[in-house]
Amino acid sequence: MASEGARKARLCHEIKSLFSKPPWGITCTPEKEDIYNALNVRMCGPKGSPYESGVFKLLINVPNNYPFEPPLVKFVTSVYHPNIDSAGRICMNMLKMPPKGTWLPTITIETLLISIQTLLAHPNPDDPLVTEIAMEYKYNIEEFNKKARKHTKEYAM
Repeated sequence: MASEGARKARLCHEIKSLFSKPPWGITCTPEKEDIYNALNVRMCGPKGSPYESGVFKLLINVPNNYPFEPPLVKFVTSVYHPNIDSAGRICMNMLKMPPKGTWLPTITIETLLISIQTLLAHPNPDDPLVTEIAMEYKYNIEEFNKKARKHTKEYAM
């Protein structure tokens, strides 16, 4: 288990790094100054995806046992996606503890956010949260793209 001091030092370092060298289209700030339990994220939709014109808000809740336990990440902005449900929950192995997931203490908030942005562009229909959208993605990609673009215009502009 990480000590509170080590946890805070790591989070402080990660947030400063995200602020000084943010990955393309991602900003991340603490909800309250000097308190790193909740982080607000703004993420641009990936270029070339049906989400590219949108800006999505996410909320990260960092557990006391971080980095030995993954953060809880959810979309605040509604997203039409097979791996993101209407409550904003995200189905992604990196957000789950082993043996079902692939979370490792070496994964940073930045790596996690880049992976979520990549998931937006490249859904995993074989591990969906929303089966109907996954089926549409697999068998009618044009319709999926049309609905995802429309949904993005409606909720993420």
